[in-house]
Amino acid sequence: MQVTIIGAGAIGGLAGAYMSQAGHEVLLVDRWAEHVAALNSQGLAIDGVRGSLRVPVRAATPEQLTAPLGAVLVATKSQHTLDAVRQLLPLINADTYIVSFQNGFNEPDIQDLLSAAGLPGSGMVIGSIPNYGGALVDPGHIEFVHEGPIQLGELDGRSTPRLAALAEALGSLTTVQLSDNIWGQIWSKEVYSAQVVFSALVDARIHETLGQERWARVAGAIVREALEIAAANGITVPAFDFFDPANYKPVTAADTQRLLDNIQHAIWLLKKDQKPAVHQFKKKGSGIWWDIVYRQRPSEVRASNGRLIEYGRRVGADVRLNQKLCNMIYEIEAGERALGFHNYEELEAFVAASGRSLP
Repeated sequence: MQVTIIGAGAIGGLAGAYMSQAGHEVLLVDRWAEHVAALNSQGLAIDGVRGSLRVPVRAATPEQLTAPLGAVLVATKSQHTLDAVRQLLPLINADTYIVSFQNGFNEPDIQDLLSAAGLPGSGMVIGSIPNYGGALVDPGHIEFVHEGPIQLGELDGRSTPRLAALAEALGSLTTVQLSDNIWGQIWSKEVYSAQVVFSALVDARIHETLGQERWARVAGAIVREALEIAAANGITVPAFDFFDPANYKPVTAADTQRLLDNIQHAIWLLKKDQKPAVHQFKKKGSGIWWDIVYRQRPSEVRASNGRLIEYGRRVGADVRLNQKLCNMIYEIEAGERALGFHNYEELEAFVAASGRSLP
């Protein structure tokens, strides 16, 4: 299968490497010229949960792409999605299909951009959720941080030959779960990710953040509000892997305890494949934490969780907790707020003052 992957960071790079290793014709595309040069000259070096390997890959910068493009996976950060697709417009046609292989609510925006360009946008976009994790450490070097499946689906829920072919190719990396409700699952991932954003307010390991009952209660309240935003938009949020929305609607103290136990289990699942004696992981937090602390660049919170808030405001939903959380991240990125547990204390007080604490 021929695949072009736009964005050769952790998510796109790992997919491209394993598909290439399986014999698929993959081109990794990235605007970081030093990274592209390293990929072409040395291949992609991968370490982490599966050990160390080096995979020969093909790579190019966006300017080096030529038409026509067939299957395209957009694996950029959410805030760069439309710019990336806009660059592709001269190289694609109605037979091209584009997969949003990233976080965020990007699919409708991609469809609209394609339609505005005179293409049949509604039929050209596939949704996905890559639930494995990694980090682009240096040019040509990716750390595989945790295992996880890929959810993949046509936005209209159909089963199609192109979906089956893509699932087979991506299956060389990890388990692929075909979905007839990928839009609902995307909402589910974004709702869940509110607590991932929460974990990035401090420079600490996950067992010190979500792993602590006091802080997990605050994160749980924020996710509960995010679920209410989804409901106000008419979205039924399905469960996936270690996330069950039912746990985030506690009525009693016992319900809250079940939620806290579920969060602990999720932390265990994220860490179970890591062997610190074999590999010392550089990425010790979420992708948001990685961007802020290691890469020292803005995260994709504004383009992903910020969009959740926009959806909430459109229908008059209560977005106070999620807006407060996102504003704190924006202030950290702007150098106006320091990372630290004082952020948790401030948010805890805000949740309580809003009458939104868990029972």
